[in-house]
Amino acid sequence: MWFALRVTYGRELKFQKLLKEACFETFVPMKKKKFEKGGKEVVKIVPAVSNLCFVNGEKGEIDTFLQQQGPDCFARYMWDKATGKPAVVPETAMASFIKVCSVMADDILYIKEISPKLQAGTKVKVLDGPFKGVEGTVARIKKSRRVIVELPGMLAVATTYVQPQHLELV
Repeated sequence: MWFALRVTYGRELKFQKLLKEACFETFVPMKKKKFEKGGKEVVKIVPAVSNLCFVNGEKGEIDTFLQQQGPDCFARYMWDKATGKPAVVPETAMASFIKVCSVMADDILYIKEISPKLQAGTKVKVLDGPFKGVEGTVARIKKSRRVIVELPGMLAVATTYVQPQHLELV
């Protein structure tokens, strides 16, 4: 099962490294960030969403790992407000989320709160292109048709433009 963990003080990559050393599958959404250094444009890969790390594993194993980090552990579960339990991300949603985030296109959008207007879209599956296999809902954002993959209660990511012939109703 995939769990979302809140990591403090921008230590997502440090925490991800610790998890990988403990043989956990992890994912931190990344993006390209351009900045100027010494008069030259430099591109750096940085976390796309601050303080967020996903880990795949059994809750008991993750709990044990977090306890082993001691009282100064800088990660905590994100909680599902409806159930009062740690938020679990469905496998299919996580697979689509990882696929969209892995493209790292400049116009991929990370959405922290989903407006009701966006949630009302049609469920689709992308048939071709870099997002082939991604399932989500269609929405129009910034005058462009995109597929939104939502991780319920946490955040969502919107693809770049997807041509209508590459979409199939689910």
